[in-house]
Amino acid sequence: MSSGIENPLRLSFTVNGATLELDIDARASLLDVLRERLGFTGTKKGCDHGQCGACTVHIDGRTRLSCLTLAAKMNGRQVTTIEGLSDGDTLHPMQTAFIDHDALQCGYCTPGQIMSAVACVRQGYAGSPESIRDFMSGNICRCGAYVGIVAAVADVAANSREG
Repeated sequence: MSSGIENPLRLSFTVNGATLELDIDARASLLDVLRERLGFTGTKKGCDHGQCGACTVHIDGRTRLSCLTLAAKMNGRQVTTIEGLSDGDTLHPMQTAFIDHDALQCGYCTPGQIMSAVACVRQGYAGSPESIRDFMSGNICRCGAYVGIVAAVADVAANSREG
């Protein structure tokens, strides 16, 4: 059975804890594979040039811009999207903190912001508002919810709710 892809590349990787195998176009970005092939639409396509951070995911526990990442490089890797942070109906502590601190307005950048915020805490960069702002500087919020974002990250870091 044809996959409809010219010169397909077989890819095996883990997304949000589930191991997947699929044929992809070797030129496809991770963002396009996640959204268009796998249905993980929480990861947003903003600028498609690596400048806004809306497409931020975790690859093997580190933040990466999925619009600049070739899906072909994911063989054997572990990818976590915003959908993979929650545990069923229980939100991740950072998701809850974003709600509690009104750290969003339109919500378009929020998934990427949250993915970076989780990494900020996990990697130990949430010790001060300045450090949080510096770590989060690659994620743009056109609505200007930065005060709430910094407060949410600081809250999770201070209360060790990151888990």
